Amino acid sequence: MTDITDDIAEEISFQSYDDDLGLLFSLFHDVLQREVGPYIMEKIERTRTLSQSACLIRAAGIEGTAEVLEKQLASELSNLTLEEALMLARAFSHFLSLMGIAETHHRSRKTRNVAQASKSCDDTFNQLIQSGLSPDVLHDTVCNQAVEIVLTAHPTQINRRTLQYKHIRISHLLEVNDRKDLSQEDQDALIEDLVREITSIWQTDELRRHKPTPVDEARAGLNYVEQSLWKAIPHYLRRLSNALKKHTGRPLPLTCTPIRFGSWMGGDRDGNPNVTAKVTRDVSLLSRWMAIDLYTREVDNLRFELSMNHCSDSLSHLAHDITNKEKSEEDRHMWLNHTPKHQSHHVHCLPTQLPAQADAPSRTECNEVESHYPRLDVPGSEYKPLKSKDGPVTSSPSSSKVGLKVNVDGNPTNPVTIQQPVTPKSGSFSPNQVGQKKSFAETQVSKASFRKLLEPSMPQESAISPYRIVLGDVKDKLMNTRRRLEQLLEGLPCDQDPGDYYDSPDQLLQPLMLCYESLQSCGSGILADGRLADLIRRVTVFGMVLMKLDLRQESGRHSDTLDAITKYLDMGTYSEWDEKKRLQFLTRELKGKRPLVPPTIEVSPEVKEVLDTFRVSAELGSDSLGAYVISMASSASDVLAVELLQKDARLAVSGEQGKPCRGGVWIMIHLNRLRVVPLFETVKDLRSAGAVIRELLSIDWYKDHIIKNHNGHQEVMVGYSDSGKDAGRFAAAWELYKAQEDVVAACKEYGIKITLFHGRGGSIGRGGGPTHLAIQSQPPGSVMGTLRSTEQGEMVQAKFGSPGIAVRQLEIYTTAVLLATLRPPKPPRDENWRNLMDEISNLSCQSYRSTVYDNPEFITYFQEATPQAELGHLNIGSRPTRRKSSVGIGDLRAIPWIFAWTQTRFVLPAWLGVGAGLKGVCDKGLVNELKAAYTEWPFFQSTIDLIEMVLGKADSSIVKHYDDALVHESRRGLGDDLRKELLSTEKYVLLVTGHDKLSENNISLRKLIESRLPYLNPLNMLQIEILKRLRNDTANLKLRDALLITINGIAAGMRNTG
Repeated sequence: MTDITDDIAEEISFQSYDDDLGLLFSLFHDVLQREVGPYIMEKIERTRTLSQSACLIRAAGIEGTAEVLEKQLASELSNLTLEEALMLARAFSHFLSLMGIAETHHRSRKTRNVAQASKSCDDTFNQLIQSGLSPDVLHDTVCNQAVEIVLTAHPTQINRRTLQYKHIRISHLLEVNDRKDLSQEDQDALIEDLVREITSIWQTDELRRHKPTPVDEARAGLNYVEQSLWKAIPHYLRRLSNALKKHTGRPLPLTCTPIRFGSWMGGDRDGNPNVTAKVTRDVSLLSRWMAIDLYTREVDNLRFELSMNHCSDSLSHLAHDITNKEKSEEDRHMWLNHTPKHQSHHVHCLPTQLPAQADAPSRTECNEVESHYPRLDVPGSEYKPLKSKDGPVTSSPSSSKVGLKVNVDGNPTNPVTIQQPVTPKSGSFSPNQVGQKKSFAETQVSKASFRKLLEPSMPQESAISPYRIVLGDVKDKLMNTRRRLEQLLEGLPCDQDPGDYYDSPDQLLQPLMLCYESLQSCGSGILADGRLADLIRRVTVFGMVLMKLDLRQESGRHSDTLDAITKYLDMGTYSEWDEKKRLQFLTRELKGKRPLVPPTIEVSPEVKEVLDTFRVSAELGSDSLGAYVISMASSASDVLAVELLQKDARLAVSGEQGKPCRGGVWIMIHLNRLRVVPLFETVKDLRSAGAVIRELLSIDWYKDHIIKNHNGHQEVMVGYSDSGKDAGRFAAAWELYKAQEDVVAACKEYGIKITLFHGRGGSIGRGGGPTHLAIQSQPPGSVMGTLRSTEQGEMVQAKFGSPGIAVRQLEIYTTAVLLATLRPPKPPRDENWRNLMDEISNLSCQSYRSTVYDNPEFITYFQEATPQAELGHLNIGSRPTRRKSSVGIGDLRAIPWIFAWTQTRFVLPAWLGVGAGLKGVCDKGLVNELKAAYTEWPFFQSTIDLIEMVLGKADSSIVKHYDDALVHESRRGLGDDLRKELLSTEKYVLLVTGHDKLSENNISLRKLIESRLPYLNPLNMLQIEILKRLRNDTANLKLRDALLITINGIAAGMRNTG
């Protein structure tokens, strides 16, 4: 759990928290005593005692004595052997992880125990109705709301997936411990389980030994769907529907959802050469495969549950048609082959075994204490077709169990293949036999005989539930769909008839809705609103792909591609044309009907990859893909360039409809256009965003295209990371605010609706913050029922890592967008406040850039004072840490920039320049104006509050230790100046807020931060010592491991990475 989730501001029960933490620490102490022995335990206790004493004395204001104790601690740590340092680093890292587990558990517990939680649907709807809002308006607004949460693979999740699982398991055990009815035997068993989990954590390697691939990252993302969101979505929608019915008299329509999910995992190729067209195609197919697999499990449960015979005439007719079709196919097969055809679905048969969780009541998934984490069989490129004497035989990964967790941590683990028992179910090929269907087909007689021994005898047709017949047909088509996807993933020919598999959510929803309506009409509404309603809601939210995949590429790559094309056609060099000539060329080609790219063109590998990506996007289409995001967009031609390349790929692919691809493999062709979304990131680009949108919409072709193909909706993305690195957090926040206002106004002028896509990171320096606060502080009119927002890295785990927390977060998204739509945040009351913001922003930006970009010593100081250079060894992401090979700050990605400063507890990017801006305005006697703006203007208040939270985590005394030990003497003066700037920023932030202490308005957060310090400070001291040794012995891998463990631990203690 990070410190910027919404519940951080809400009080927790510190007595209960302390009790649980005491239990975990006591058990961990016992484990350490057994694992490392008394000598190391004495070192651990000595270090903790010294650190805690220094913290208490510093909190009492006795700085001199605290410094003496800290120097003694640093001296003792410097005398440790490498092995001892490694043990201490691991121990203190796990102490902080256990604290995080306890914090998360108690925030989750609080939301469960409050009857009407703050920001919940029930609470918010009640407020709106009490304020005079019409129930009909409330109902319609909720039903028309469109929020999309986009999960990304940004490398900020530092914990291995294996350890995340173990932490979740401990959290579940703490939930059990909360129960009041535990017997002594139960309590003893629970303690044993906790000891086992903690021992397992200690004996597990904390480090990823190899970088994950983009496909590994995508699998990890899909795992959040399977383990958490799949269970959370029905619970969330049920809660929303109940609240809506309570306050408006009407529930949420069954096929209506205010929230969907998108993904960048496997589609974000900006600066990541590892994300190729093939990766995007494979990840998209893999996402479809997993969706079908999850739906198949749910249909199995439903077939067992819906055993009744009474149904509507419509369902009865459908069941009869299915039965007749089965008979005619069997008769035809017998006539052709003179042998009975063994049906692949046997819809007439009862389920041959109890499906998983069929015995569990509906709607209990979110409250499960036990979590078994079933492994998912994932098809992938590592599987090779089996060979036989007669030639190739179709191979499928489903023929063996391969855990989803393979390679998720980036550690190369040879897939552990576990042969599954060949036990056919429901008369179908076992999922583990798909790859061998040809060889099975040759032994139909023996197989049919064998199945007769396994299956129960078939009942009479009249005794078969019509629901089971229909759902059996649904399952059969799902199995066919899964086989088809496996064949596509393996590059094998597809032989299914289009009527035998599902290609769209509507096809799957049709029989499910028929079953639902039948149950309702027959008086079985209680059954209809159970598992069946949950499945229908899942199909509505997740569709056939779980999460639509966005594509992202840097604008320069598109210019390079058009350069290659125009040069080949002897038209000149596209990148050398001015904007007017580019727009004329692009518009003319977009209006034309002929392809632009000749089939015979020869291009560089980089250009070919861009063209291949557009081809794959044309094949997959908007059924599988979401938007095409252009990073570093700065002009209208950047958008039209993508529209042209997309059009050309569609024309090329449309000529191949009905034709087999290379190797005889049929391609999936969906020629719908993707939304093209410009991403404005730098301050310069943000300032011109409104002008770019106006220029685009003034082009007749483009406006008509938006109206015709995208329902009159323009999507624009704003980036928080690079703007913050470019100008500092305060200036970036203000430029983002103004850019959104301008873009909204531009679209309004042309009668076009706008959806803003917020590219927020996890940390404050990259636009992070509590969801509700962030949405409520947007410019008025910028959130009109629609919103897209990224959730990156560690924030995905923090907000959606467990079903209970995910339900809470989905509610917060829903209510925040609802309030921003119906009760927009206030604009600045006094126009002079905008002038104040301009002045603070300018002064802040000047101060920030004069230090970061204009001071020639800064880059060297940064490299010496932080572990930035060593972060690349963490293997937490598939992409490089820099866009280019230069060493400047400009080409360094925002994540390692923030990450490095967070490690040293300076957190410099989030506050640098703010003090100078506030001081400049305060020195002019405008303190009262600033205080009034802080009280009355949500945007200004949220900006200052988040900076205050960051300042509460900064520690100038720890930073000084880094400078004294690691920075060259000639550059220590720069560090002194920056620490003075930190103190000045604290002073002026407190002046504006009126607080006596940092985080005075958030007592819980302050207490939690203070409780971490006795474990966090020793890790910083150890990191300093290890960095000092490592820089004199760069080839020492054990030293590097020790450093990486301290990085993990500090990230756990700071609750933020990048």
